[in-house]
Amino acid sequence: MEFIDLKKQYEVLKEEINENIEKVLNKGNFIMGEEVKELEQNLAKYVGTKFCATCANGTDALSLALMCYDVKENDCIFVPSFTFFSTAEIVSLNGATPIFIDSDERTFNMDSSKLEKAINQVKNETDLNPKGIIAVDLFGLPANFDEIKSIAKKYNLFLIEDGAQGFGGSINGKMACSFGDIATTSFFPAKPLGCYGDGGAIFTDNEELYNLILSYRVHGKGTFKYDNVRIGLNSRLDTIQAAILLPKLKAFQDYEIDNRQKFANLYNECLNDYVKTPKIEQGYLSSYAQYTLIFNDEDERNFVQNYLKENGIPSMVYYPKPLHKQTVYADYNFNLDDLKVCEGLSNCVLSLPMHPYLDEETVKRVSGYIIEALEVYKNV
Repeated sequence: MEFIDLKKQYEVLKEEINENIEKVLNKGNFIMGEEVKELEQNLAKYVGTKFCATCANGTDALSLALMCYDVKENDCIFVPSFTFFSTAEIVSLNGATPIFIDSDERTFNMDSSKLEKAINQVKNETDLNPKGIIAVDLFGLPANFDEIKSIAKKYNLFLIEDGAQGFGGSINGKMACSFGDIATTSFFPAKPLGCYGDGGAIFTDNEELYNLILSYRVHGKGTFKYDNVRIGLNSRLDTIQAAILLPKLKAFQDYEIDNRQKFANLYNECLNDYVKTPKIEQGYLSSYAQYTLIFNDEDERNFVQNYLKENGIPSMVYYPKPLHKQTVYADYNFNLDDLKVCEGLSNCVLSLPMHPYLDEETVKRVSGYIIEALEVYKNV
């Protein structure tokens, strides 16, 4: 059993993917070919933003977004602690200070009440300059942008939506990657929409920001390639990856996101009475980048994971260590009392196989072993 079955997806889309790759090979335009522009147009249309610029990977997408705001030393950016490292890493790379925010214990996303508390603490207790917020759509579920956007406006902070896992999710029909001043996503193969290597994209409705991103992603170019007006990156999406993503985006829209909903709902039906399943508030739609359960404690979680492994079922812990606990941030000593929920989640979460090419029998089998494991654990 595969945790994410990319091979099955390729079997289904093989003819279209191979045909697109062959077209690129025959044309020989491997950098910024016409497929890149077509993909950017299709992505912007799907997400509902005016502009989209692709780039080399999801981390670069965040870096490019941050570069638009001239983030520097003594600035601070508010980020969730319960997420992948790159969200905070790009803040530190720009010389700024990440301020870590705790999670809502049921949605896993940034706790907006603790966000506002931390902003006021920084303003009252430090010399740091609050500059912006990076909110992550964790496990496929968009963050609470109604509240987070209001807070950003109240304190005059820019808002970046890190939609690396959220692509395909929505709030009341408004798509993930359309909520921030700038939004980013990743096309890492395991993401809801993934390529066959690295890739990323940035979305915005602001033409000035869009033009900055176009410059920054190609060495800070000006009017042409050899006119460099700012320091930038070399971060372009390969044409072959764009060619691969075009049929995958169509499949994603046509049926893959629906299949993810179907299998998540079946997991819920099977497991709701035994363990905490993902909580999706009314009006929200998750793309289920991961389907993640919450167990009572670390021992129970580890027992279930080992039981699944013994029966040939893969599972993953996202994330075993919050960002404020990472070795590189060992000296972080701000608002630690307000980071207890994410510490607890790290000990209790477990993600199950989730992809659009599952089947009902597999979901019921996985669920059955979890229920069985919990019964065994009670009697250990």
